[in-house]
Amino acid sequence: MARIRRFDHVGITVADLDTVMAFFVELGLQVEGRMFMEGEFVDTVIGIANSRSEIVTLLLPDGGTKLELSSFIRPDHEPGSPQAMSNELGLRNIAFEVDDLQAIVDRLAADGYRLVGGIGQYENIWRMAYVRGPEGIIVSLAQRID
Repeated sequence: MARIRRFDHVGITVADLDTVMAFFVELGLQVEGRMFMEGEFVDTVIGIANSRSEIVTLLLPDGGTKLELSSFIRPDHEPGSPQAMSNELGLRNIAFEVDDLQAIVDRLAADGYRLVGGIGQYENIWRMAYVRGPEGIIVSLAQRID
């Protein structure tokens, strides 16, 4: 029986590749590579003729799943909803476990990134917050406290 072997990456299409990349690098991800994507193969897979995009692949500290950021050169990107809330359909957040939630929230706030709600605590196990990053991307940050 054919089956999935592993989770490889999450892809996010963005308008300002450098700004979004810098945000995730500040969180601790590392740039694995940066390149342009175009040609028959890409056009076939994504279903958009004559496309050209630039992508950045970011590695997580644990070396597992990757984050791929993509910015279209052609055709122009389609704007999303930068103020989307958790109940809107589609990918709503990217979650990371962190070692010091308050320090990261404070550092991101100094860069102009705000909490979506507040910092919540689930029993004596987790503290968690949603931060709205560049282009409206919601990043879930959770610190294990037990």
